[in-house]
Amino acid sequence: MNLLSRRLLHCWMLLGLCLLFGGCTRVDLAYRNLDVIIPWSMNDYLDMNREQKSWFDERLKEHLRWHCTTQLADNLQWLNKVQRMVAEQQVTAPALRERTAEAKQAISAIAVQVTPSAVELLQGLDDNQVRALQQSLSDDLAKRRKEYVEPPLQTQINERAKRMSKRLTPWFGNLTDAQQQRVQAWSQSLGAQNREWIDNREHWQNQLLAALQQRQSAEFPARIAQLLQQRETVWTPQYKVAYARTEQAAIDLMVGLSADSTPEQRTRIERKLGELREDFANLKCLKNA
Repeated sequence: MNLLSRRLLHCWMLLGLCLLFGGCTRVDLAYRNLDVIIPWSMNDYLDMNREQKSWFDERLKEHLRWHCTTQLADNLQWLNKVQRMVAEQQVTAPALRERTAEAKQAISAIAVQVTPSAVELLQGLDDNQVRALQQSLSDDLAKRRKEYVEPPLQTQINERAKRMSKRLTPWFGNLTDAQQQRVQAWSQSLGAQNREWIDNREHWQNQLLAALQQRQSAEFPARIAQLLQQRETVWTPQYKVAYARTEQAAIDLMVGLSADSTPEQRTRIERKLGELREDFANLKCLKNA
């Protein structure tokens, strides 16, 4: 979701899947400041009044407290598994699929947790806020289409490869020529995935906006629950196929990059995973739990 729920769902994505698909280097800092980052992100989509912002801030703190005290220990176990995979050079497709499935379960738990808050927030919007939200989503979509869909396909492929290389560099250091070739081949294999992603994003947003027109109805909570907790059921048929293809391509890429990794790269990854685990373990909320 592009509001409260999407950002909170991405909490676990930030704390987990980025390790598989490249990206985070100091996630503890992001985690400690999510209560600041998320409201700023919300302002990109929702024009909340003072009362709504105050309510949102308090509810956000509750969700972050819940995640840290009830979910983070399991997240640390997940990190341990990833660390062992790297240390034992067992970064295989079956192992990565298992780690991905575990991360999806964590995301589902967060979706269930934040749904009542999302329902309450959305039900409290007035008509002007809904119209402003619709305009914000439309503007955001147009911006993404211009950046990711309008360029020639080969440009999209090259830019996607550059973004992935940038996300991988903090973990691997400089990629070898063989690894760079794998990243380029990965991006090439995804083809026009950008369009399928954006089209599905628009499809999801349209369903959200349609639901908001009936936000005081008895069916509204169940509809929002479906949009948050059963997202795959409302994806476009094309995106369902693209998502499965993208997930498998990412797993294949990580297996290949691991196979091509140098001893120095593996040492670097293990060290950074250890630092990340230590950062998480030292979070005050986890110690209090």
